[in-house]
Amino acid sequence: MRAFYLVAIGQFISIFGTTMTQFGLTIWSWKFVTEIQPTANPATAMALVGFFNFAPEVLLSPISGVLVDRWNRKLVMIVSDVAAGLAGIILLILYANGQLQMWHLYAAGVWTGAFKSFQWPAFSAAISTMIPKEQYTRADALLGLTESVSGILGAPLAGLLLGTIGLTGIMIIDILSFLAAVGGILFVTIPQPKVSTEGEVKRSLWKDSVFGFRFIVQRPSLLGLQLVFFFGNLVGSIAGTLLNPLILSRTGNNELALSLVQGAFGAGAVLGGLILVRSGGLKRRTNGVIWGWFFGMFFGMVLFGLGRSLPVWIVTSFLAALFNIYINSSNQSIWQAKVPPDVQGRVFSARRMIAQVVGPVGILLAGPLADRVFEPAMHEGGSLTGIFGGLIGVGPGAGMALLTVICGILIMIMTLIAYRVSVIRNAEDILPDHDVVVPAAA
Repeated sequence: MRAFYLVAIGQFISIFGTTMTQFGLTIWSWKFVTEIQPTANPATAMALVGFFNFAPEVLLSPISGVLVDRWNRKLVMIVSDVAAGLAGIILLILYANGQLQMWHLYAAGVWTGAFKSFQWPAFSAAISTMIPKEQYTRADALLGLTESVSGILGAPLAGLLLGTIGLTGIMIIDILSFLAAVGGILFVTIPQPKVSTEGEVKRSLWKDSVFGFRFIVQRPSLLGLQLVFFFGNLVGSIAGTLLNPLILSRTGNNELALSLVQGAFGAGAVLGGLILVRSGGLKRRTNGVIWGWFFGMFFGMVLFGLGRSLPVWIVTSFLAALFNIYINSSNQSIWQAKVPPDVQGRVFSARRMIAQVVGPVGILLAGPLADRVFEPAMHEGGSLTGIFGGLIGVGPGAGMALLTVICGILIMIMTLIAYRVSVIRNAEDILPDHDVVVPAAA
């Protein structure tokens, strides 16, 4: 696993730099839409940043997955990292010259999102050829751990550095961190996968783009797992988009409070990742997916939304992240074990689109729901204060908190329903691993 560790280290350094820049740009964006050029819908303006990052990644997934399976995956990963670095350089130049606007962040999001649609399936599929399948969950947990450590250290460090080197210095660090990501990939060998029965059939680009969807639909257990993510991401993206505005609204734009909450989330994910790396994951990985969703949303949305103080947000964020890391690590290892490596680019891209195509919808809904419905209803004298005011509180951020609680409850109900569906609960027993030869029927 030496080559995998080198790539993981490079990715960690890059993600760390990106986390710092994202935190700095979040603070800058909120001040821009509330103070520099005030808008009547600040939550919507912030949500659009996420939308333009996310939408291209999802919409291009079917085509990018086909090309990832046809191209050299190592080269795809390098080009994707370089493209992200170029976007960072342009934003740095604009900010340093006092010309940065919100629409620049939207444009940069479209650019980086398009290349992310190639980077994720290439990287996910590459892991399957770099390590034995017994190590899938451990490797996926380690990658989650790198993101978590970046979260726990990146946001608080960025909060401190904003007062010294400023956003300009933070963005320079981010750009330099991309060199580590490229270097980590450049000096290792990433094997191309052997051709399987499914992959040996030559198809047109169009037919190949729908191959991944057919592969999933023909396997109800895989489809069921992705429908859990479909609903969870639709509802969860609404609450997730409002997390930063909620905290900033309820704390009077307290940058330190936001950084501490993000750091707590990272710390919880670090602990969860360490447990997974040490143990190798749950024996029943479907339990990691379903119950990870349930308890992650209970702490991260329901209790978080009910909380009105920084200590409550820190504790609930920590516990939510502890469970959340089980969701993606367990799910990823299931798919890596069940899908032949040479078609994982197409299948994983289709899987990503099924799970996340509704994410942009949730992001777009989040801003208007907060600005026009829940926030006015939870201000002094609002229509919902009599019902929920004693539970949530009133004033700035209370409407977003109520919406977050509702989203959490809906997802928890969904996970209980999913656990009752046998093809989802027993997915690992129903589907053979890709390297297991199934005897032909007599």
